[in-house]
Amino acid sequence: MTQQVSPISVTDFTFTLNGAISRVNNLAPTTTLLHYLRQNGHVGTKEGCGDGDCGACTVTIVGKDSHGKPQYQAVNSCLVPIGAIAGREVITAEGIANGQLHPVQAAMVETAGSQCGYCTPGFIMSMFAAYYNGSLSNDICIEGNLCRCTGYVPIRKAAQQLAATIPDDQFSSELAQKTCDLVAISYTNAQQQFYRPTKLSEALQLLQQYPEATLVAGATDLGLEMSWHRRTYPVLISLEAIEELKQINQTDDHVEIGAAVPLSHIEDLLHGVFPSLDEMLHWFAARQIRNRATLGGNIGTASPIGDLPPVLLALDATLKLASVEGDRSLPLADFFKGYRQTELKQGEIIYSVTIPKAIASGATKRLSQSYKIGKRGTDDISIVAAAFVIDLDADQKILHARLAYGGVAATPIRAIAVESMLVGQPWTMETVRSVKPALREVFTPLSDLRGSADYRKMLVGNLFEKFFVEHS
Repeated sequence: MTQQVSPISVTDFTFTLNGAISRVNNLAPTTTLLHYLRQNGHVGTKEGCGDGDCGACTVTIVGKDSHGKPQYQAVNSCLVPIGAIAGREVITAEGIANGQLHPVQAAMVETAGSQCGYCTPGFIMSMFAAYYNGSLSNDICIEGNLCRCTGYVPIRKAAQQLAATIPDDQFSSELAQKTCDLVAISYTNAQQQFYRPTKLSEALQLLQQYPEATLVAGATDLGLEMSWHRRTYPVLISLEAIEELKQINQTDDHVEIGAAVPLSHIEDLLHGVFPSLDEMLHWFAARQIRNRATLGGNIGTASPIGDLPPVLLALDATLKLASVEGDRSLPLADFFKGYRQTELKQGEIIYSVTIPKAIASGATKRLSQSYKIGKRGTDDISIVAAAFVIDLDADQKILHARLAYGGVAATPIRAIAVESMLVGQPWTMETVRSVKPALREVFTPLSDLRGSADYRKMLVGNLFEKFFVEHS
């Protein structure tokens, strides 16, 4: 018989807000951090889009960088469930002045980086985190923040003005002393339960007790349901404190990425290993989202427009699935059953994703790249996402082909028939153009506000031709 977890449930918990202890009492754990802040007088943090696109709600939390050191991280408070904040430290725009303007605030004043001011607190907090992380020299730190009146030139000038500065103040000295380990929590209110175990075995046992529970990690997808639709979940099990799910192991043959590793950590630690993964991570939302979103979450939601599944499909990734009955492996190509449907059995958790490094036997070169077409460069849903892998022999003949797409079917999917047509053919424009008609007919995309079905079909073929032009 499975041993049951008997957590001590509490109806309140604390976290640190701008240096002071804040107590959450009998509040729904799916209440967003943004809602909590504004309802408790911290109205400098603004509500804009409510889905993580505009950055007006940006705050900073203390977390770990990719090497396990304390780090200030910008996040979208509109997507973070308050239960996930238990035991954490949160800093808002009201908490950084300490009697005089913070250097980031002062720089924005000097460069006239604010007009109406609505977006300004979010910009300030994104730049605040980057100021201490040493990443102000590029625009990535503000890619998730929109301004509709000031214009970006003075805001960029403010960031560039501080880029060469080495912080030496209260926040930098305190950061080095902080501990960021998350503790286990079992929080309940009248309608909901929120569990954050610290061991995989505990999470699996909780799933046995609550088979209909909803798993959550970064909550960047689930947060939309909470923010927009005020949706509640009777039982939530958070995976973000489980260190077993947050490891990256690399060998000469493969890379194994834990399902709960934040995308920003993957971006840092695996840069240069898989070019197509690097490219898609660059366009995967903005820094605030990548600080929270996880690889397992992007796969587990089974969205047909998820950005990473096409890349992983093209790279022949394999999933490791864990349950109380043991582990099993499953090719990602067999994981998606239908729209938002997967092969996950009741009680199973995505444990890790393994990506092989080896190229096809006899191949001398691998060509690999990914593409994302959307209306906004970074923080937007794909119209079509594509990832390609071609292995060539010494005579430039195709030995191995993978063409994977998102946004063109009910699931992320490979063009298997076209892949077979390509094997054995020369890597030439003639070959590419000969398969484009078949490639356009493989999928049956829908028309929506982002693009028509015909447009998506055209993109399917044209992106493959673009890949050839860039890699011939």
